[in-house]
Amino acid sequence: MKNIDTTMYFITDSTGLDESDFLCKIEAALKGGVTIIQLREKDKTTREYIDIAEKVHAITKKYNVPLIIDDRVDVALAIDAEGVHVGQSDMPVKTARTLLGNDKIIGATTKTVPQAIEAYNQGADYLGVGAIYPTTTKVKTIITSVETLSAITKAVPIKVNAIGGLNKYNINILKGIDIDGICVVSAIMKSSDPKKASMELKKAFLELKGEN
Repeated sequence: MKNIDTTMYFITDSTGLDESDFLCKIEAALKGGVTIIQLREKDKTTREYIDIAEKVHAITKKYNVPLIIDDRVDVALAIDAEGVHVGQSDMPVKTARTLLGNDKIIGATTKTVPQAIEAYNQGADYLGVGAIYPTTTKVKTIITSVETLSAITKAVPIKVNAIGGLNKYNINILKGIDIDGICVVSAIMKSSDPKKASMELKKAFLELKGEN
């Protein structure tokens, strides 16, 4: 099992931002303590995706934080990213693992126990489970109950992260569930101070886990 710190999992959203502002927010979040970053670009061409991924990777490498590419195994390979994250409608985990090899990180979005077990059996290193709350991103969301989230943590031995509309004010809903981290988008991307937002979210999660 890979030693991956998913405590503070930051998923990017470049909507409405110019490139310099977007990259500045990413670096600020890294300074605030995010432990892993997923670059998510739904609307860019392959060339545009590779271009921004290279720029983001240059920043994440400075902080020794893994860069995970959302959906696109080809982009991950092109920039030698640390890994890829696939959803239920994307490439199967086992196919991504064949293409990327055993050394790369592969994450998967799951919403049910059977999906979680399948992803684990196919070689996923971690899971993103949700959405716990409705989200404000463009991604379509289906709500996952905290009961299902808890059941998934018991069903697989890999890291499980909660995702979907989470912020420092509402993560108490996760108290007592054996998750390894939280995935956030808007709580950091839409903050006027991404560094502070990242620090506060991480502190709130560690307190929830009794580690702070």
